[in-house]
Order: sequence, then structure tokens, then C-alpha cells
Amino acid sequence: MHPDLPIHAVLPDIRAALAGPGAGVLIAPPGAGKTTAVAPDLLGQDWCSGQIVMTSPRRVAARAAAERMAEMLGEKPGETVGYMTRLDSKVSAKTRILVVTEAILVNRLVEDPELPGVSALLFDEAHERALDSDLALALALETRAVLREDLRVLVMSATIDGARFARLLGDDAKVIESEGRSFPLTIKWLGGDASRGIEDRMAAAVMTAWREETGDILAFLPGVREIERVRERLEPRLPNTPIHALHGQIEPAAQRAAIRRDTEGRRRIVLATAIAETSLTLDGVSVVVDSGLARLAEFDRSAGTTHLVTRRASQAAAAQRAGRAARQGPGVAYRLWEEAAHAGLPPFAPAEIMQADLAPLLLRLAKWGTADPAGLPWLDPPPEASTAAARRALEALGALDQAGRITALGQAIASLPMAPDQAAAVLHGAAAGVGEDAARLVMLLQERGLGGRGEDLMQRLVRWRGDRAPRSSAAAGIAKRWAGQAAKLASVIGESPVQDAAEALALARPDFVARRRDASGEHWQSAGGRGYILDPASPLARAEWIVIGDAQGQAKGARITAGAEIAPERIAALFASELQQRVTTRWNNEKNRVEARRERRLGAIVLASVPEPSPDPALLVDILVEKALEKLGEVLPAGFLARARFAGVETLSPETLRTRAAEWLVPLLSGRRDLELPPHRYVEAALSLLDWTERQALDKAAPTHFTSPADTRHLIDYAGDDAPSVEVRVQGLFGLDAQPMIGSTPLLLKLTSPGGRPVQSTRDLPGFWRGSWRDVVKDMKGRYPKHRWPDQPWLEKPSMKTKNAFNRSDS
Repeated sequence: MHPDLPIHAVLPDIRAALAGPGAGVLIAPPGAGKTTAVAPDLLGQDWCSGQIVMTSPRRVAARAAAERMAEMLGEKPGETVGYMTRLDSKVSAKTRILVVTEAILVNRLVEDPELPGVSALLFDEAHERALDSDLALALALETRAVLREDLRVLVMSATIDGARFARLLGDDAKVIESEGRSFPLTIKWLGGDASRGIEDRMAAAVMTAWREETGDILAFLPGVREIERVRERLEPRLPNTPIHALHGQIEPAAQRAAIRRDTEGRRRIVLATAIAETSLTLDGVSVVVDSGLARLAEFDRSAGTTHLVTRRASQAAAAQRAGRAARQGPGVAYRLWEEAAHAGLPPFAPAEIMQADLAPLLLRLAKWGTADPAGLPWLDPPPEASTAAARRALEALGALDQAGRITALGQAIASLPMAPDQAAAVLHGAAAGVGEDAARLVMLLQERGLGGRGEDLMQRLVRWRGDRAPRSSAAAGIAKRWAGQAAKLASVIGESPVQDAAEALALARPDFVARRRDASGEHWQSAGGRGYILDPASPLARAEWIVIGDAQGQAKGARITAGAEIAPERIAALFASELQQRVTTRWNNEKNRVEARRERRLGAIVLASVPEPSPDPALLVDILVEKALEKLGEVLPAGFLARARFAGVETLSPETLRTRAAEWLVPLLSGRRDLELPPHRYVEAALSLLDWTERQALDKAAPTHFTSPADTRHLIDYAGDDAPSVEVRVQGLFGLDAQPMIGSTPLLLKLTSPGGRPVQSTRDLPGFWRGSWRDVVKDMKGRYPKHRWPDQPWLEKPSMKTKNAFNRSDS
């Protein structure tokens, strides 16, 4: 051990907390030594007769922590100190300290809540708030409260709210704070540049740090793709420099090489994801270059898919990243954003439980014996909406009954260490004799890069079979164990129609079975109702049917990143119980009519469609009424609605017409397939809502026509901006010396010539006669000499006739 580590000053406090209350919170900054010093120190305690299990958020960190502790004891991993991750483990009967990933602890707790042989649980890097970490802690506290009062629990981190965790652990839980190893850290702000891609900016920043600093460089990037692109840019500029990638998809040997100093003493560059933020100490690193970005998984409840999104890293993450530079001596951190923007970063990354798919959590709790997660101790309770969505998904899978209790199938699914739908796929495969292929297919969905890249899972499966690399062999061994487990449980499935692994995955994910929509294979329709996009260059683009294993992006137009082809002729056999015969009645926009069709469907995918000769009349009229109300301003003349509005007749307002549609529209449209009726039929139907008194009031308040002194009828316009108005020939108003009124509103007279051309508009007819009429006469006499143009029209007898005809009739 290193007695100069700051953590040694508080080890007595940790021992006291665990010996007394049995629970505590340790806050220790990076470099304090908590990950490697606390567990070995507890081995000699009187209460510690069993194993100490310590969780780590990532496989790389779990293995590195165990190897470091074993080295400090002068041993090899697997002796006193061991580790267990999914693809790699070193453990023996001698192992007293076991470092595991959080998911492994969850599975162990669910399988045997008493944790026989375990004396203490240490939750390292609890601030990351991974879903499995929160779940493991909740289950551990339940075990401690109900079954194992002697079980010690210690929560450890550098940045958590210690008091909040202490309240969760119990009133007597102690909060212990350690100082960190303090080395000077310089922050250099490089600023942002939206005009350049992150790969170009990061490569330039690394080159700047290479020239201006000494020591190894650790660069943080959001994902594997960015790491590879930055490496492509750096390798030609630094041909003799070791440039390592550090992420979860590379082999353990390559991960170890990235963590340790170069064996030849050369200065090196490590390009890493967030995997290097915590727990790991990279020997020789004194310079950090931080992109300020993080890639997070977010579950889309409406689509049922989890997609990766790139977000700005939190302030806590930035602090952890910068701290990597000053773990072993003075360091420098370059940040690709402005200092002024730093305060705008979120303080912490959101807890995974707030945005993850909760189906795995809910099923594990059901197996644990808890139907309602609200009954467990959580730092942040699972959101109700996410819990409800997860429960619906598990009920559809047959894993839970309607009361939320786990079924026999659910028990089998929960026994396999994977997502519920993936476990169901392995069980279906096992029931049909293709369990190992199904297990391998599921492994491909979990382990990115296994079997190479590309969307076609079956092609990756073939490539994987020929890969003898350690990671590939380890994954194959796990898949074989899964298949063996599933074979013992497959009786819950009964007979399965499955013929291959792709079909097993399809049965477990029926909503994600999709059919091609176009010739290019770019657009796909899923049975669950969502549309997806596929690269037309993908081998899968030539398929007619596929099952989608993974998709990235928002629900609308998410891009398929993994899938497998299903033979079209196999759809009916696979989904015999899922296929539906139903009549759909909908509005056809092209034909402007309602149409009814009898369809054979798999979810939202129509397999066959023929006209339905006898559709439900009530459905037809409902759709017609809905469409008529949508087009209310078209089926009813605008003038009619405006007249009713002018008259103040509430019964004919659009709101009331919609509310009382059953009274006037349903009788009118019953038995029809379209809305092609003359406008007056709709007007008559609407007027039928008025009783005799209301109808009289309407006609009085807003008459439809104006009758001129010449006994001609003219439609009154109530819809225009200048309403009410009427268009009438000026000769028809001769003899009238008063302004026509609609109630108390002057009727706008739009006067025309004998040829129908506008002459003038007025709401003051007497004033017009005695004023601008003279100018009208001058203009009109020459154009219409056969008509009368008197000087005092208000004294004339009205008539539309020419002068000669008027004189003959008058005489």
C-alpha cells in the first residue's frame, strides 16, 4: 500500500462507521485512493468473515481496480482479490475482495437476496447514477433491512451529495470526507468553433497540447466513431507515437495497454470515451484534452427504443476529466469551450433511472417479489410514466400478469442476464433447437463491434464464428452458457414455430418486425406503427421483411443500425396468433369519400386489403360528420355563417353547429359516402335547428335580400369586410330619399351602371344624390345615353327600363 494516500487518514472513521451503524458514505476526491485502499483495509475487521463485494460502473474499471489491489498485495488477480465482468473474470475460492460490475451484483441479489458469504457491499463511483447502481443499492438496503442486518454498506464517490445518500442509508449512517491528493491543475480554455467538426477541433487541440506540454495525453471524445476519426488525423502527423483507443469495445489487452505507460518509455496519446472519467488512473497522463461532449442513452417511450444522443458534458464530468491530469503530479486540462460558458453546463448528468427503459428493472423487481417499485428505497424514484410503459411492455411479452405479478414465462426471462425481449428471443430459440444462434444474436446486440460492423446481424454472426480473438471467444462462451440456461427453461415456451435465430428475435420483438416501403429499401414500416430509415447501401435494404434489433435517432425516422431478414413466406406461420382480420373505415383524400376495406394485418402493417361491401353505417356517418365539421366553412356558405353571426343567433354559431352535429348533420349524411351535396341542403339542415320564433328573428335581424324601389331582389352580403352590403343598379333606387337600414346598421349600397360596372358605394344615399351624383351623371350619360340620368333622382319613378321604354310604359 501507499501510506501517503489521503484516504489513509480516514480509514479509522470508515472502520468505525461499518463496525457501528454498519452503513456509511465516503466522499473522496480523485486521487485519494478510495477504490484500491478501502476494501483491503476492511479484511481484518471482526465482522468481515466473508467476502467484500465492490461494484464498479464499467468493466475496464472493475478489472483495473482488481489488478491494482492484487498488485499491492503482491498477488495475481483471482487470489485474494478477484473480479467478475461479463466477458472476463478472475475469481477463486480464496477470493475475499470481488470487484464486479453493477449488473452482476443486481443479478446476484435477485437470485439470492440473503447474499450468503458476503460481509460488505461497497458501491464505488455512485455519483454516476447508473440504473443498475441505483437498483443494486435499493435491493441491498432492502436486504439489509429485512434479511441481513449484519450486511455492511458503504457508498463511495468523489462528487455526490453525501447527506442525501446518508438519509437514504438510514439516520445513523455516517458521512466521511477525505481530502484528495492535491497537485496543481491548470485549465486552458480553447473556445468553441461551430464551423469545424469535433474531430478536426480535437485533433488540432491534441497537437497543440503535444507541442506545448510534456507527459502523456488523455483526450475525451463522445464515442468510438469520433475516436477513430481523430486517430486517423493524428497518426500521419505523429507516425512514431503510440496512439491508443480506450472504450468498451476493444480487447482487454488493448485496454490494459492504454492504461499503463508505454513499455518503451515513449510519450503516448490515449483517445477515450467517458470510460476513463472515473476509477481509472492512467499512468503517466498529465495532460487532458476535453471535447466537452458526452454520449448518453435515452429511452423513447413512444417508440419503445433506446437511442444514443450527444450532449454537453456536465460540470461534474468536466471536473472528473480534468482531474485525470493531476492524479500523479501537476497537470494541464485543455477544454474546447469558453470559460464563460462553463457555468451554463448542467451541474450533473441526469440519473439514468430518469430516462432509461425500465422494463428490465421492473421484471427484476417482480422476481424479487415487488410489484410496485415505489416501495423500495430510491434516491430518485422511477418515473411513473416510464414504469407504466415498462409494465405494458412486459404484459405484452407475457412476463407479467395484469396484477403486475411475474408469470412462469417471466421467471424464465428474468433468469437470463439480459433485457426481457432478448431473453425471450433466446428462450424461443432454445425451444426450437437454435438456442445458441439466438444467444449469439442477442450478444451481437449487446456488444458493439463484435463480428465487425454493419446492420445485417446474420452477416455479423457469420463473421463472428470465424473470429478467434479473446473478446470474441469470451463472448461465444457466454452465449453458449446462455443457451444452456435457456434450454433448461424452454418448456415455458411450449412448441415454437421458429426456424432460425432471426425468427426467434422477431417473435420476441413483434412490434419491431418491419416491411420495406419502397424499392430502395430506405423506408420501412414496423408492426408497432413507427417508420424507420435504413441506409439503401445496406445488405438488408434488399429484404422485404426484417426484424429490427436496434435503431438510433428519434422515434420519427429512427435509423436502423441492426436487423435480420425474415423470409416473407414465414410471416403468417410465425405470427399466426398475432394476425388480425379487421375492417378499416377511413377518409380517402384523393377520392374525397369514405372507403371501407377488409384488411389482414400484422399490427400496423397491412398484408392484404379488399373493399368491404357492408361497412358499419354508423362508422361511415361518423367519419363524414367529422370531415364535414373539419370543412364547416366550405360545406356551409361563408355568407350563411356570417349572416347568423350578424344576427347574433348563437344556435348557428360554428361552436354550436359542431356541438349539435348529431341533430343536423347525421340525418343529412346518413347513407352517403361523400359530402357532395348542394350548399343549400347544408343550409336547410342547419336552419332546422331553429324553431319558428328563432327563424323569424333571424329573418328580421338579417334578411337575406334587399328589395329595391324598382321591385328587384338583391342578395345581401354579410361576409365581406364592409358587410352588410348589397349590389344594385342605380336606376332601381330612383325615388328613394332615405338610407336603407339592417336594424340599426346602414346597408352599404354598391351602385352599378346599367352594364353592371361599379359606380360608387355609399351608406348615405340622400347625400350621394345631392353630392357626387352629378359627377356620375357626367360620366354615365355618354356611356349609356339610352338610360335616364335625372338631376333629381330622388323625385323620379324607379325603373330599370331605357328612356324610351320607360316613357311608353309611363304614358
